[in-house]
Amino acid sequence: MGLGNIISRRLKVFAIALIIYVDYKAIQKRVRWAKGSKKNTIWEKTHERNARRVLNLMIELEGLWVKLGQYLSTRADVLPEAYISVLKQLQDSLPPHSLKEVCRTIEKELGKSMKDLFSGFVHTPLATASIAQVHRATMQDGREVVVKVQHDGVKEIILEDLKNAKSIVDWIAWAEPQYDFNPMIDEWCKEAPKELDFNHEAENTRTVARNLSQSNSSDPNSVHIMIPEVILSTEKVLILEYMDGIRLNDNESLEAHGVDKQKLVEEITRAYAHQIYIDGFFNGDPHPGNFLVSKVPPHYPILLDFGLTKSISSSMKQALAKMFLASAEGDLVALLAAFSQMGLKLRVDMPQQALEIAKIFFRNSTPAKEATENIKALQDQRERNMKALREKTKLNEKEAQRFNPVDAFPGDAIIFTRVLNLLRGLSSTLNVRIVYLEIMRPFAESTLQGTMMMHEPASSSQWIYDSPIHSDVEAKLRKLLHDIGTDKILGIQVCAYKDGKVIIDTAAGRLGKYDPRPIQPDSLFPVFSVTKGITAGLVHWLVDKKKLRFEETIANIWPNFGNSKKNLIQVNHVLNHTSGLHNAMGDVMKDDPLLMCDWEESLNRISNSTPDTEPGSLQLYHYLSFGWLCGGIIEHASGKKFQQVLEEAIIHPLNIEGEMYIGIPPGIESRLATLTVDMDDIEKVMQQRQNADMPANLTRSDLAQIVAGVPVVFNTLNIRRAIIPAANGHCSARALARYYASLGAAGQIPPPHSSNSKPSLGSHVHIPKLPSITVSKKKKGTNNGTSAQKANSKGYTLVSSNTNKHENDDIDNDIQQKATRIFENQKIHDAFMGTGDFSGLIYPDGKFGLGFRRYRNTDGNLTSFGHSGLGGSTGFCDVENNFAMAVTVNKMSLGGVTRSVVQLVCAELGIPLPDEFSSSGKKGPDMQLTLGSS
Repeated sequence: MGLGNIISRRLKVFAIALIIYVDYKAIQKRVRWAKGSKKNTIWEKTHERNARRVLNLMIELEGLWVKLGQYLSTRADVLPEAYISVLKQLQDSLPPHSLKEVCRTIEKELGKSMKDLFSGFVHTPLATASIAQVHRATMQDGREVVVKVQHDGVKEIILEDLKNAKSIVDWIAWAEPQYDFNPMIDEWCKEAPKELDFNHEAENTRTVARNLSQSNSSDPNSVHIMIPEVILSTEKVLILEYMDGIRLNDNESLEAHGVDKQKLVEEITRAYAHQIYIDGFFNGDPHPGNFLVSKVPPHYPILLDFGLTKSISSSMKQALAKMFLASAEGDLVALLAAFSQMGLKLRVDMPQQALEIAKIFFRNSTPAKEATENIKALQDQRERNMKALREKTKLNEKEAQRFNPVDAFPGDAIIFTRVLNLLRGLSSTLNVRIVYLEIMRPFAESTLQGTMMMHEPASSSQWIYDSPIHSDVEAKLRKLLHDIGTDKILGIQVCAYKDGKVIIDTAAGRLGKYDPRPIQPDSLFPVFSVTKGITAGLVHWLVDKKKLRFEETIANIWPNFGNSKKNLIQVNHVLNHTSGLHNAMGDVMKDDPLLMCDWEESLNRISNSTPDTEPGSLQLYHYLSFGWLCGGIIEHASGKKFQQVLEEAIIHPLNIEGEMYIGIPPGIESRLATLTVDMDDIEKVMQQRQNADMPANLTRSDLAQIVAGVPVVFNTLNIRRAIIPAANGHCSARALARYYASLGAAGQIPPPHSSNSKPSLGSHVHIPKLPSITVSKKKKGTNNGTSAQKANSKGYTLVSSNTNKHENDDIDNDIQQKATRIFENQKIHDAFMGTGDFSGLIYPDGKFGLGFRRYRNTDGNLTSFGHSGLGGSTGFCDVENNFAMAVTVNKMSLGGVTRSVVQLVCAELGIPLPDEFSSSGKKGPDMQLTLGSS
């Protein structure tokens, strides 16, 4: 292609683009003064006029522009009818290239004359497309074939057109920032040249045919399609088996042969679901011209043209499957995790809007006659999202229009969305409605479940995360986990410290039932009431800093708490579950469970609650109220926000940033384990419901249904992000074990965690930051931060104090000056367990000390303390033996996995087994729901 032709093509493209742009801008102003039908007529004529301009340009220039026109012609669901009807002419009906050119290319590529190759060659092409044209022929051996021949010089044209298209997209993004198609054109620039090598297409054709033929009729995910056999290929010539079929745009023939168009498009959709989710190798160009329909019943679809075929990694395949299921189920956590896994980065935390946009990709297809309503619905959705964006970012309307909420869009996902749009357009062209969520779901589920099966302990040592073994006992533990297997374990972490050193740090299994990624040392598990032990530690920290006293009445530090007969309740009553507020907010939780996501309202409800028993008179487990009671005490005593105190007291000193949260921040969703229930053990719950130690509203007959429903609630994003200090902690076992190792050493901070644990503990940013919001206007006072807001390189943030700054300086200074200890009180263990000088502050012979479940050994001595959570996660330490241990699980079980793990480790180390984990000892209320036979 000469320089003159290059310049000429470029000028023509930009001239037509400018004419169309100016035309539409002028009509936008003109129709403001028109009314009713006249306005519609003006728009129809405008669409018709500009569609003709586009068609004429594409026919003249051919190359890439024809492919673009073919794509647009399939979007009957979103484009005006004028464009669809006009651009349909580009579906394999371009003016043919000369027979002389075709024969010359064939002979040059194959090195033989036409007579030596074919006994018959039809001069009139079956179809002429952007890159090649196809002729029917008969080989010398009698085989009926089609010969696909690349246009002479098309490679140079395509490459030049890509540059021009890129320039136009850049210009549109500048003129109309809300229409930035750069990620799409960038991916197209990368993939389109691959279509110019027919050897590449031949191999793709063989691969797809092989993949789709491997399914059998008994497989529910089997597909019924036909793909022509590859006979011969070179770079510019491809010879395929001839298949007699009907074109999808030949409606008359489709009806004459009795083709069920609904079943036809459904089977095409199934074929693409199989290619994407099962094979990870799919045709990226499913426009109507690339399909035929067999004339013989049952009229299977015939798939053609595999030039633009995309291969995706196993990780991307899983992410796309997860995104699909998350959209179908409205699972915000899974959606954000899928985004992270596929490399899609957002500049603003708006998960609900992200879900709505994702749902648009998988929405039902609509017939062409509903295009107008569909366009309006999409526009309305866009306006709602734009309004939400302005409210979230505080940008004005002009700034919001120039703001792109996506920071990075992976190329693989771009081709995937292009395929979905083309399939949607295909459905609209044939006037059928396809329910993608039903058709594609089994394939997405099969992908994730199939990957899980591949990593069962029996078939893969990688079921246990590949990390160094720290000790002999860890080697034996890993064998135990392997023996227990996936029947009882979905995902698990175990970490233990002995004499300040890490002796166990093992991770095994998968992040979730539909998340086959491996559990790693830094994976975050929801640990339920294990959170209480962390929250209690914050109260002890404030007492140690002399900001609080155990005997202090809560009303003395918490305004309004003293009403409703609560004026005598002391801090110690809350810590040892004798405040009488064990059922506080119980009715509210039944009527409106999501209220517990509202921190301030929950504190307000707690302050207005009425105790059921006299303070100190009876120990009844504060299953949820414990967290808000302690949380209110912590905030009012410190004058700081709960999460700030958590960071100052525990996270920062122990160097466990990014691995312990009560209320997760945005940006860590990809590391979250997902809860599920061991349904085989549900019946055992019913056997526990009459236990007198259980809270009254946990003993009713529908307890099994409550336990089964817990994962549904606690897997949701709003619950995970809420501050519920009795129930929704998220942590890794290594962070939890380090916490208890410190408590067991009277607050002494252990040496750095094992260097063999990757990634290193404390290496994560604690509060991840989304990419900055960039607008043309200079940003003023980012987030209106105050001088009290500070940050270090780990993302550790101090939240503004609620009281005079000087009142809290001593706490902040202590952290910096005494980083070797959390507590100064050398007898802090007595406070945790309610022994020695603190024995008068607890309920006699009760299960709890001051905030911690206290454990007796086989001799009946109190040597250990900790806290377990519903379903099996636990953390504890043995003071006498300088031992600390944590177990986190995501398959809530009554089957004794945790107990088996603790029993093995204690036996191997010669450490007395805490009664919580023995077969006959007294159990705390959370562990009562996690017991079963070993």
